[in-house]
Amino acid sequence: MPRGPVAGPPQVPGSTEPDEILARAKERAAAQGLAYAGAVTPKEAWRLHAAGAAVIVDVRTAPEREFVGRVPDAIAVEWRAYGAKEANPRFLGELEAAVGRSDAVLFLCRSGVRSHHAAELAARAGFERAFNILEGFEGDLGSDQKRGMLGGWRRAGLPWVQS
Repeated sequence: MPRGPVAGPPQVPGSTEPDEILARAKERAAAQGLAYAGAVTPKEAWRLHAAGAAVIVDVRTAPEREFVGRVPDAIAVEWRAYGAKEANPRFLGELEAAVGRSDAVLFLCRSGVRSHHAAELAARAGFERAFNILEGFEGDLGSDQKRGMLGGWRRAGLPWVQS
Protein backbone atom coordinates (compact mmCIF):
# COMPACT_ATOMS: atom_id res chain seq x y z
CA MET A 1 0.00 0.00 0.00
CA PRO A 2 1.39 3.44 -0.81
CA ARG A 3 2.62 5.69 1.96
CA GLY A 4 1.80 9.33 2.24
CA PRO A 5 -0.60 11.82 3.73
CA VAL A 6 -4.32 11.51 3.18
CA ALA A 7 -7.04 14.09 3.48
CA GLY A 8 -7.90 14.79 7.07
CA PRO A 9 -8.59 17.53 9.55
CA PRO A 10 -7.41 20.96 8.42
CA GLN A 11 -4.07 22.01 9.85
CA VAL A 12 -3.24 25.51 10.97
CA PRO A 13 0.05 26.76 9.48
CA GLY A 14 2.73 26.66 12.15
CA SER A 15 0.52 24.46 14.33
CA THR A 16 2.28 22.43 16.97
CA GLU A 17 -0.60 19.97 17.32
CA PRO A 18 1.48 16.93 16.24
CA ASP A 19 4.15 17.84 18.80
CA GLU A 20 1.51 18.25 21.50
CA ILE A 21 -0.07 14.88 20.66
CA LEU A 22 3.32 13.14 20.73
CA ALA A 23 4.16 14.79 24.06
CA ARG A 24 0.90 13.45 25.58
CA ALA A 25 1.68 10.03 24.13
CA LYS A 26 5.10 10.05 25.77
CA GLU A 27 3.55 11.08 29.09
CA ARG A 28 1.22 8.05 28.87
CA ALA A 29 4.23 5.83 28.18
CA ALA A 30 6.08 7.16 31.20
CA ALA A 31 3.03 6.81 33.46
CA GLN A 32 2.44 3.22 32.34
CA GLY A 33 6.10 2.19 32.18
CA LEU A 34 5.90 1.32 28.49
CA ALA A 35 9.03 0.18 26.67
CA TYR A 36 8.20 2.22 23.57
CA ALA A 37 7.74 5.92 22.78
CA GLY A 38 4.09 6.25 23.69
CA ALA A 39 0.41 5.53 23.20
CA VAL A 40 -2.13 7.55 21.22
CA THR A 41 -5.90 7.48 21.02
CA PRO A 42 -7.48 6.67 17.66
CA LYS A 43 -8.38 10.34 17.11
CA GLU A 44 -4.82 11.43 17.92
CA ALA A 45 -3.48 8.77 15.54
CA TRP A 46 -5.68 10.04 12.73
CA ARG A 47 -4.64 13.65 13.32
CA LEU A 48 -0.94 12.68 13.28
CA HIS A 49 -1.38 10.59 10.14
CA ALA A 50 -3.46 13.26 8.37
CA ALA A 51 -0.83 15.89 9.20
CA GLY A 52 1.89 13.69 7.69
CA ALA A 53 3.57 13.46 11.10
CA ALA A 54 3.25 9.67 11.47
CA VAL A 55 2.73 6.45 9.55
CA ILE A 56 0.06 3.94 10.58
CA VAL A 57 1.11 0.29 10.45
CA ASP A 58 -1.80 -2.15 10.68
CA VAL A 59 -0.57 -5.38 12.27
CA ARG A 60 -3.85 -7.30 11.92
CA THR A 61 -4.21 -10.28 9.62
CA ALA A 62 -5.14 -9.92 5.96
CA PRO A 63 -8.64 -11.39 6.58
CA GLU A 64 -9.26 -8.86 9.38
CA ARG A 65 -8.32 -5.97 7.12
CA GLU A 66 -10.34 -7.32 4.22
CA PHE A 67 -13.54 -8.33 6.03
CA VAL A 68 -13.64 -6.01 9.07
CA GLY A 69 -12.18 -2.89 7.46
CA ARG A 70 -8.97 -0.93 7.25
CA VAL A 71 -7.60 2.58 7.58
CA PRO A 72 -6.93 4.27 4.23
CA ASP A 73 -3.20 4.48 3.45
CA ALA A 74 -2.20 2.36 6.45
CA ILE A 75 0.72 0.03 5.79
CA ALA A 76 0.01 -3.66 6.39
CA VAL A 77 2.63 -5.70 8.28
CA GLU A 78 1.06 -8.73 9.96
CA TRP A 79 2.10 -9.38 13.55
CA ARG A 80 0.88 -12.96 13.25
CA ALA A 81 -0.56 -14.62 10.14
CA TYR A 82 -4.14 -15.87 10.27
CA GLY A 83 -4.21 -19.17 12.18
CA ALA A 84 -0.57 -18.93 13.30
CA LYS A 85 0.29 -19.39 16.96
CA GLU A 86 3.61 -17.56 16.81
CA ALA A 87 4.49 -14.02 15.82
CA ASN A 88 5.51 -13.40 12.22
CA PRO A 89 9.26 -14.20 12.13
CA ARG A 90 9.66 -11.70 9.27
CA PHE A 91 7.86 -8.88 11.11
CA LEU A 92 10.91 -6.66 11.70
CA GLY A 93 12.25 -7.17 8.18
CA GLU A 94 8.87 -6.31 6.67
CA LEU A 95 8.58 -3.29 8.96
CA GLU A 96 12.05 -2.06 8.00
CA ALA A 97 11.14 -2.40 4.31
CA ALA A 98 8.00 -0.32 4.83
CA VAL A 99 9.04 2.52 7.18
CA GLY A 100 12.15 4.33 8.25
CA ARG A 101 13.68 3.81 11.68
CA SER A 102 13.29 7.51 12.41
CA ASP A 103 9.61 7.65 11.35
CA ALA A 104 6.89 8.05 13.95
CA VAL A 105 5.17 4.67 13.58
CA LEU A 106 1.67 4.14 14.98
CA PHE A 107 0.80 0.45 15.36
CA LEU A 108 -2.85 -0.59 15.01
CA CYS A 109 -4.55 -3.92 15.69
CA ARG A 110 -8.06 -5.01 16.70
CA SER A 111 -7.98 -3.98 20.36
CA GLY A 112 -4.53 -2.57 21.15
CA VAL A 113 -2.86 -5.78 22.35
CA ARG A 114 -0.95 -7.00 19.29
CA SER A 115 -0.04 -3.41 18.45
CA HIS A 116 1.38 -3.05 21.98
CA HIS A 117 3.63 -6.06 21.38
CA ALA A 118 4.58 -4.78 17.92
CA ALA A 119 5.56 -1.39 19.38
CA GLU A 120 7.65 -3.11 22.08
CA LEU A 121 9.51 -5.25 19.54
CA ALA A 122 10.04 -2.30 17.19
CA ALA A 123 11.41 -0.17 20.04
CA ARG A 124 13.81 -2.95 21.08
CA ALA A 125 14.95 -3.15 17.44
CA GLY A 126 15.82 0.56 17.36
CA PHE A 127 12.61 2.24 16.22
CA GLU A 128 12.72 5.07 18.75
CA ARG A 129 9.38 6.54 17.67
CA ALA A 130 7.14 3.46 17.98
CA PHE A 131 3.64 4.15 19.34
CA ASN A 132 0.62 2.00 20.13
CA ILE A 133 -2.87 3.08 19.04
CA LEU A 134 -5.01 2.51 22.12
CA GLU A 135 -8.36 0.71 21.71
CA GLY A 136 -7.37 -0.59 18.27
CA PHE A 137 -9.66 -0.73 15.27
CA GLU A 138 -12.63 -2.39 16.98
CA GLY A 139 -12.22 -1.56 20.67
CA ASP A 140 -12.82 -3.77 23.70
CA LEU A 141 -15.36 -6.55 24.09
CA GLY A 142 -18.71 -5.40 25.42
CA SER A 143 -20.87 -7.27 27.92
CA ASP A 144 -22.47 -9.00 24.91
CA GLN A 145 -18.99 -10.34 23.95
CA LYS A 146 -18.99 -8.24 20.75
CA ARG A 147 -16.62 -5.51 19.67
CA GLY A 148 -17.34 -2.16 18.12
CA MET A 149 -19.24 -0.34 20.86
CA LEU A 150 -16.48 0.24 23.43
CA GLY A 151 -13.87 2.45 21.82
CA GLY A 152 -11.78 1.86 18.79
CA TRP A 153 -11.10 3.50 15.44
CA ARG A 154 -14.50 2.78 13.89
CA ARG A 155 -16.46 3.82 17.00
CA ALA A 156 -14.58 7.14 16.97
CA GLY A 157 -16.01 7.78 13.50
CA LEU A 158 -12.61 7.96 11.82
CA PRO A 159 -12.04 7.16 8.12
CA TRP A 160 -12.03 3.51 7.18
CA VAL A 161 -12.88 1.38 4.17
CA GLN A 162 -13.99 -2.18 3.64
CA SER A 163 -13.05 -4.44 0.73
